[in-house]
Amino acid sequence: MMEAQIKKGILEMCVLFAIRDKEMYGYDVMKAMRRWFPEVNESTFYAILRRLHADGSASITLSGESNGPTRKYYAITDAGREGLAGSIESWKRIRTVVEEMGI
Repeated sequence: MMEAQIKKGILEMCVLFAIRDKEMYGYDVMKAMRRWFPEVNESTFYAILRRLHADGSASITLSGESNGPTRKYYAITDAGREGLAGSIESWKRIRTVVEEMGI
């Protein structure tokens, strides 16, 4: 159980980090994340994007520029930036403690 919670938090932090500088189409976010997390399935990344939007960490812009279905582009919000900064700080503290323990 703890492993799943840790992984969820890390994945959310990494997805927010991916969209911190520019808005990204959901599929492009998933492709970028698969590079580092190939074992995570597509639906997990989309669930994270939906959750980040629901909690106010990411905004969605709809675009119909292609002839296909409307695309959702995700961008980090100010609240998302604050959350990302806090997550990165927590991650650094945890990593330091674990390294100091020799793990």
